[in-house]
Formats: sequence, C-alpha cells, structure tokens
Amino acid sequence: MSIATTALRVAAGQAAAAPGDLDANLRTTARLAALAGDQGVRVLVLPEAFLTGYDAAVFAGALPGPADLTGARLDPVREQVRRTGVTVVVGTALDRGARRTLSTLVVRPDEAVADGVGVHLPYDKQHVDRPERQWFEAGDHGASVVVDGVELGLSTCYDGCFPEHARAASDAGALGYLCSAAYFPGGAHRRDLYYAARALDNGFYVVLSGLTGSCGASSFIGGSAVYDPEGHPLARLGEEEGLAIAEIQPELVTATRERHRMHHEHRDDLGDRVRV
Repeated sequence: MSIATTALRVAAGQAAAAPGDLDANLRTTARLAALAGDQGVRVLVLPEAFLTGYDAAVFAGALPGPADLTGARLDPVREQVRRTGVTVVVGTALDRGARRTLSTLVVRPDEAVADGVGVHLPYDKQHVDRPERQWFEAGDHGASVVVDGVELGLSTCYDGCFPEHARAASDAGALGYLCSAAYFPGGAHRRDLYYAARALDNGFYVVLSGLTGSCGASSFIGGSAVYDPEGHPLARLGEEEGLAIAEIQPELVTATRERHRMHHEHRDDLGDRVRV
C-alpha cells in the first residue's frame, strides 16, 4: 500500500453535550465543524456519544436510529461539510433495531452523492465497558476512514486501552488513530497514558477527543489532544471548549517506524512459557 506524502490537518474538538437533545448537539457539531473548516482542518474528531450525550438516563431511553442521523436533521452539519470540505467523525449512542451500540458517525465530502456529502455509520465500539453493557452490545469489526490518501483507524474510548486494537489499525495501513472518548474525573492519568502509548507502540498519530462539562448526572474532564508518532502531545486542551489542531505528517510516520521498529518487528508467536 502506498503512503501519502501530503500533510493532513486534523483537530480534536471538545464541548459539553446536551443530554438527550440530538438537534442541539448537531448544532454544536456544525459550529465546531465550521470553526475547524475555516482553519483548514480536513478531519474533525468529536467525543464519544456526543450526539446523544453520555448519560445513563439517555442510554436507558429512546435513542436515535440510522434514519435520524442520515436525514434532514443532519443538515446543519452537512452544510458545513459542503462549505469547508471538513470530514466530521463524531460519536453517538445508536438504536440499530436488533441491538444498541456506541457508534461512530462519519460525515464527509463525497462527489458521488447527489448533495455532495456522504453519511456513514461504519463503526461500533468493540470494547464496551462494564457499566455500558446493560445498554449496549460490542461491534464485530474494525473500521478506517481515508482522507486525502491518509488512512485513519476509528476507535471509541475503552478501545484505546487495548494495544491490539490500535495495532490492528496500524497493521491495516493506518497512519493515525481517531479516538472519541468520555473520561470521568479521576481518569486523567490513564487517559493521558493510554493514547500516548498507542501512538508510541505503533509509530503513528493519535487524535483524542474527550467530552467535557456536565451531561445529565455526570461530568467529564476533556483533555483532547493530538499525539505524534513518539507519543508527544502536539496540541492539547484542558476542560475548555475548543479545538486541538495539528498536522499528520505521513513522512514522519515512515521515519519514526524506521527509527523505532516495534511496528515492523512485532512477533505473533513468543513460544511456550518456561517457569522456574
């Protein structure tokens, strides 16, 4: 697979989500997409369950289905995608009919579609955290989005705690790993360690978007960031609303993987274990 050589400008966005108010959260998504697109951002990542709000009462009630996220209600986001060319990656709780999932919505320019905007629900969170299992089922496949020739793996929060999840994206050709997350107070150390480690493990970029502010009965701590292929933060937010913006440099991925060769020298089989 050939590797793109053009830099890709990305943003990890964060804001508070309104619990159970899909239209309000779509408006916030559109506003952040406009802000990102006007700064030349090509990919905007927003938090886990942002469109519904991350809240137990919301999860236990009626959730949007695919038709709610592909129809006219999405028009504010479509308008900004058409206007700026930004691709939006955002989390939502979703009623798929036979099952409920924590999913990723991708809204992107697409000349093959009549209105010029493609809408996709390609990924369901594969590692569902214990409290979430009373409402949601795990997804059964990985997914990536390709923008300007750069492949980017999709993940949701707890997925990023499993090195093999990011490894699968890397092995498939991803030069970056897009993480939509929602961390509670007390989780900052783990959040900052996990995603920097996934970048270093695989010699690729990680774009982490964290929910912030209050949502229903819970509060969240933000911490959105973009990490380079050695795990250094290139841009980072605290708990404020905003965008953490940086560039993915494909050639730096290649150079980093040549210098730190864990990506190439991974062993699938370490043999039997000897105990003494």
